Amino acid sequence: MSVDNALVMILAGGEGKRLFPLTQDRAKPAVPFGGRYRIIDFVLNNFINSGFFKIKVLTQYKSDSLNKHITRGWTLSPFLNQYVDLVPAQMRTGGTWYQGTADAVYQNIFHIHDEEPDYVCVFGGDHIYKMDVWQMLKFHKKHNAELTISAIPIPIEEAHEFGIIEVDENWRLTGFVEKPQTPPKPIPNNPKMCLASMGNYIFNKGTLVNALEEDSKISDSNHDFGKNVIPMLLNQGKEIFIYNFAENHFPGMTKKEKGYWRDVGCIDAYWQANMDLLEYEPELDLYSKDWPLRTFNYNYPPAKFIWQEGDRVGMATDSMVSEGCIVSGGSISRCILSPKVKINSYSQVSDSILMENVNVGRYSEIRKAIIDKNVDIPPYTKIGINREDDIARGFYVSEGGVTVVPKNSTL
Repeated sequence: MSVDNALVMILAGGEGKRLFPLTQDRAKPAVPFGGRYRIIDFVLNNFINSGFFKIKVLTQYKSDSLNKHITRGWTLSPFLNQYVDLVPAQMRTGGTWYQGTADAVYQNIFHIHDEEPDYVCVFGGDHIYKMDVWQMLKFHKKHNAELTISAIPIPIEEAHEFGIIEVDENWRLTGFVEKPQTPPKPIPNNPKMCLASMGNYIFNKGTLVNALEEDSKISDSNHDFGKNVIPMLLNQGKEIFIYNFAENHFPGMTKKEKGYWRDVGCIDAYWQANMDLLEYEPELDLYSKDWPLRTFNYNYPPAKFIWQEGDRVGMATDSMVSEGCIVSGGSISRCILSPKVKINSYSQVSDSILMENVNVGRYSEIRKAIIDKNVDIPPYTKIGINREDDIARGFYVSEGGVTVVPKNSTL
């Protein structure tokens, strides 16, 4: 199935300040996840698996690694007019970079005019989830909506952390409150739950173009969909409906995967979402044949585990190990290893994420840490054992006690 009358615009320019230092040299959508993937791979796979093949990726902040990843790993068929195009910020409407999510699309409005789609899907590029987007578009058409917003039910006590959507009995939008301090209006027939916006939108082309042009003329606007454009459309009486993400289903979906969506916006949430992948029945299954998760494929040899001499044993338990890794006489437990990681003899690594080309020296001990790319850890090093020691060495330690060693660090 191919959805030829829809254009996809993925907002991938996010700075991701709360994910620092992982975003020190890269945009948030380019941060590695699950050993083999980048965060942006999940939304791209959602669209490809749903039959959407005209995709524009709007980049801005430190986009070099994101550009390389998309260029090398996401080549569709131009013969069939299928593409994943990178769209860098170009200051097309004035002398500024993107001022907000709506301005990012407005500065690239010529793409919408060029493609002449009936529908424009504007999705974020920095969340972890699986979704059949075709079902949301089907819902949009069924309700003759001008705009459809996807939302996820959350407990009312968590409402202060999200942009909250209020709806009537027909799931038509009635109000939007950004991180409310008082309990918001609950979901119809469910007084304990409310709706959090996922920041994913399907617009009729005309509705989007007119709204962006109108918003661009308002000098005190933040030019943001949530803060400005959607409230403006609501005041104008436009037909805005809310799609309940909890009702979305996709081929091969397990019971645990139903409604799974994670905003990996801070270090602790990012670390936990990775650790969740290691469960026997994870909430996000990377191994489904029915909903394949594609990414750039490295041409590295298989992972290798060597030595079994007394306490010098190359061993991994409850872990995911990517290609090109060598576990040489050391042990890892509850770890995720990206390609080309080497664990040397007598070292012990647990509850950690090691990114590409990390070398762990002999007799080292690492606990609850994220080691970014290209870090050579000397023998006898301890990381994640003593918080004060980690901070003194210039590492970042999160509120939840996750130690992060930045990319290219010299220890």
